[in-house]
Amino acid sequence: MSLVTWQDLCLDALDVERMSRFWAAVGGLEVGDPEPPASLRGPTSGHTVWVNPVDRPRRAKNRVHLDVDCGAVEDLVELGATVTARAEDTGLGWTRMADPEGNDFCAFVRPADRLPDYRLHGVGVDCHDPEAQARWWGELFGADPTRDDELGTWTVTGVAVDERMTLDFNGVPEPRTEPNRVHWDVRGDVGALLARGATHLWDMPRWTVLADPEGNEFCVFPPG
Repeated sequence: MSLVTWQDLCLDALDVERMSRFWAAVGGLEVGDPEPPASLRGPTSGHTVWVNPVDRPRRAKNRVHLDVDCGAVEDLVELGATVTARAEDTGLGWTRMADPEGNDFCAFVRPADRLPDYRLHGVGVDCHDPEAQARWWGELFGADPTRDDELGTWTVTGVAVDERMTLDFNGVPEPRTEPNRVHWDVRGDVGALLARGATHLWDMPRWTVLADPEGNEFCVFPPG
């Protein structure tokens, strides 16, 4: 039995209007309410992406980033993205990119017949202990994580927007130095999450901001 259910994704932005247009086009979404915080709408409420205004620029590699599908890397460049490492140069199956505000994301090129309308398919999380993080989140969502022996990553599947979207936990040596610019929201009981090792950060009128065992922020809305 799960302690939480998926609610939506949130992105921090200096220029909410520009970033809303960019991520709507990249993700196969539509800009709903453009006023900050802007909402990007998909086929269900779980597909919603909120673009939240902040006054701090990106100053370090993103410890939480999005993975997207695309027809061609050049399509994303035309929208305002920048290539930081191409798949053919790294030997990996994806191209590393940055959005117009420098936030990291990964692009996976798909043939036309496999390119979905909703193109966000993963959330990557850098961790000190990826197995522990994956097991912690997997327990909350009621799912067993799996390990990719080749990449050394741990993945939780089928707990977010759809069966395609994964939460991927990657081991890195560098410490976390500042708040994440991407996070997810869940519905659940705050008391139960605190009992499982979450940390209380602050309260908002309709939700509570917590942190997971490695300090990654997430928002908790009442069950419903």
